[in-house]
Amino acid sequence: MKGIILAGGSGTRLYPLTKSISKQILPVYDKPMIYYPLSVLMLANIKNILIISTPRDILLFERLLGNGKQLGINIKYKIQEKPNGIAECFLIGKKFIGNDNVALILGDNIFYGNGFSKVLEDSVDYFQNFKLKKSNDGGAMIFGYPVKNPEDYGIVEFDENNKVISLAEKPAKPKSNFAVPGLYFYDNTVIKKAEILKPSERNELEITSINELYLSCNRLKVKTLGRGMNWFDTGTPKGLMEAANFVEAIQNRQGFYIACLEEIAYTKGWITKKELTEIIDKLKNCDYKKYLESLMLLPI
Repeated sequence: MKGIILAGGSGTRLYPLTKSISKQILPVYDKPMIYYPLSVLMLANIKNILIISTPRDILLFERLLGNGKQLGINIKYKIQEKPNGIAECFLIGKKFIGNDNVALILGDNIFYGNGFSKVLEDSVDYFQNFKLKKSNDGGAMIFGYPVKNPEDYGIVEFDENNKVISLAEKPAKPKSNFAVPGLYFYDNTVIKKAEILKPSERNELEITSINELYLSCNRLKVKTLGRGMNWFDTGTPKGLMEAANFVEAIQNRQGFYIACLEEIAYTKGWITKKELTEIIDKLKNCDYKKYLESLMLLPI
């Protein structure tokens, strides 16, 4: 499975913070925002990743992450010329996706919770089983996260068997309190579906429209993320502050880092102890370096 991080947009909800820099470069406590969605794809064992951003910001991500070799992964980059909608990423990334299935995560979404890695791995395995059967028709998988104010989100309605009934974008009268966060898994037919989309009233290719196409042929699945799971949309000043405070609290109380890319790569065996040592040696004296040094003592 390939992975795409959409790190585009103009970040108007965060102005003036984003007037001269991408919001996905902004810090969420001690790391750039893009570390968090990238860590989600890595936890899902996805090693081929495409980052899509604006003409202004794409070089910042290349300078920050390079080709991913230092993490044992492969990162490529593409430009989204204008904010034409989330679903455009499947057209921009058509050649990158090729004949594979694809996971999409929005660059301003942060997930954290016990057992989340297993949820991700199971989701990838679900689509891998279809690929082993030489079938690309694995459908689509979205997630449902309970919120107090469903009218502010895209909402998924489903029955007691988790069968999706309907989708709605910021409904005045929500039929569900489960928001759809910015993490999606699709089979390879998502490319053809994106190709037939027409722009919405906002003149964008909507991700909800893609999901509705899967729903219309009964190929849309939903997994719920309940108690113990945390999801943040950091596209607003409030969301950014809440996420930063959460990360600070977890890391300082438990001693475990959230979205430490080198830790994920090392514990998964994608980089060796020697390669981790080389990364550490290049860092200046900081808490992040000290944390990486502590990983050297772990039995891997």
